[in-house]
Amino acid sequence: MRNFLFIALLVFASCNQKNSSLTAQQIIDKAMIATGADKVSNAKIAFDFRNINYIAIRNAGSFKLSRIFKEDSVLIKDELSNMGFKRFKNNQLSNTIDSMAVKYTSSVNSVHYFSVLPYGLNDKAVKKKLLEDVVIKGEAYYKVQISFSEDGGGEDFEDVFIYWIGKEDFKMDYLAYSYHTDGGGKRFREPKNERIVNGIRFLDYNNYKTKNTSTKLKNLDKAFENNELIKLSEINLENVTVTLLD
Repeated sequence: MRNFLFIALLVFASCNQKNSSLTAQQIIDKAMIATGADKVSNAKIAFDFRNINYIAIRNAGSFKLSRIFKEDSVLIKDELSNMGFKRFKNNQLSNTIDSMAVKYTSSVNSVHYFSVLPYGLNDKAVKKKLLEDVVIKGEAYYKVQISFSEDGGGEDFEDVFIYWIGKEDFKMDYLAYSYHTDGGGKRFREPKNERIVNGIRFLDYNNYKTKNTSTKLKNLDKAFENNELIKLSEINLENVTVTLLD
């Protein structure tokens, strides 16, 4: 009996040691599988967010990310693809000045990006760094910092993200980021309303900002635990549908 317990303890210790020695890349890879994000690259995903319809079609390296809404009586469709950005008004291609095209591109890409995380975290421009493990609300998390190289990192390549990934289930829950547009700032998102749609995990979030602007990005988890954040809004995806493509 004592031999059995000794062997069991060795196996347990070995598993713990294996988990604790994981690299940031290995953690992200496991998170991709655990959340079904590996299926996103060949899927059509649609949802509504703040009365705007979003549709993403990704297949074999090609992508088309769109949003559709009405502005007064005009039907607007913004479309971002491998070919660049296009805006349609009542199904007619509209000329868009470069500065506005950059703004629309960022808006479309941002919503689609956040909707399918951790998909996208293995893009070539992504740089990963493993931070110290933490506990939030009694659950242990890996803490991975994401930054971007200027080459391929997009207009917001200077933004920095942190993702909290469960040590037991490898699901990505909390996230935070710093940004530089519109005066800059930091945000922290608390997950809620987990659901699985055709094998892909989706979350809604409570969106927070800092009370103290000097609070460092990496310390937003502590600020959240200490009720030092201010709730700004809710990020709710509605009517989510997923069609897996061959």
